[in-house]
Amino acid sequence: MLEDHYISFEIGKTKNIALVAHDGKKKEMVEWCERNKEILKGHFLCGTGTTSRLIAEKTGLPVRAYNSGPLGGDQQIGAKIVEGQIDFMIFLWDPLEAQPHDPDVKALLRIAVVYDIPIANNLATADFMLHSKYMDTTYKRKIMNYDRTIQERVEKMKE
Repeated sequence: MLEDHYISFEIGKTKNIALVAHDGKKKEMVEWCERNKEILKGHFLCGTGTTSRLIAEKTGLPVRAYNSGPLGGDQQIGAKIVEGQIDFMIFLWDPLEAQPHDPDVKALLRIAVVYDIPIANNLATADFMLHSKYMDTTYKRKIMNYDRTIQERVEKMKE
């Protein structure tokens, strides 16, 4: 396995979807979830604190709530990505509003890219992802074999 440059992971038919929205985007997220309720109810949903609670209350969809973003929720979602428990993320961030926890937001987006998790940062992309042919089937994603990268760095340091 260390010889491989990439490792494959399979996203199953039932998706694990993280739902995150900054305060200025929570209403849009709830409305989007309501419009797409029939599709979303067939998948496992989770998200950061307030966003999850609003979605659950307004749509009736079950959503596993982690902490609020500024209180570590972004980091909890990032950890679930690393553990292979999140398949894709809808993260409606507000580009016009400064966020006090901006480093956490950047870390979450970075870890999603490192682990090749599809990310929608706006409603158009969320629609494209949700209505993609991959929503009804499995999908193999490949991530870089970081164990190999670390091993190569160690070997280089020994020289």
